[in-house]
Amino acid sequence: MYEDIVLGIANEAVLTVLLVAAPILGAALLTGLLISILQATTQIQEMTLVFVPKIVVVFLIVIIFGPWMLGIVTTFAQNLYVAIPSLIAL
Repeated sequence: MYEDIVLGIANEAVLTVLLVAAPILGAALLTGLLISILQATTQIQEMTLVFVPKIVVVFLIVIIFGPWMLGIVTTFAQNLYVAIPSLIAL
C-alpha cells in the first residue's frame, strides 16, 4: 500500500521535472543545432560561438517561462502538502 503512494508521488515528481525542464532543454537543443549548422556551413570552429548563444537563450527562456514553471512547481508542492494528512492517516 505504501509503495503505491510513494510511486505515485515519484511519478508526479518526474512529470513535474519534465514539464519544468522541457522548455529550457528544448531551447538549448534547438540553439545548439542551429549553431552547429552555422559552424558546419561556414567552417568556423570557435568554442565560444556555441556556449554564449545557449546561455543567452536559456536566460531568455527562464525569464519568459519562469512564471509558468514556478506555477507548476508550486502546484506540485501544494498538492503534496495537502496530501500529507491523508498519508499519515494510512
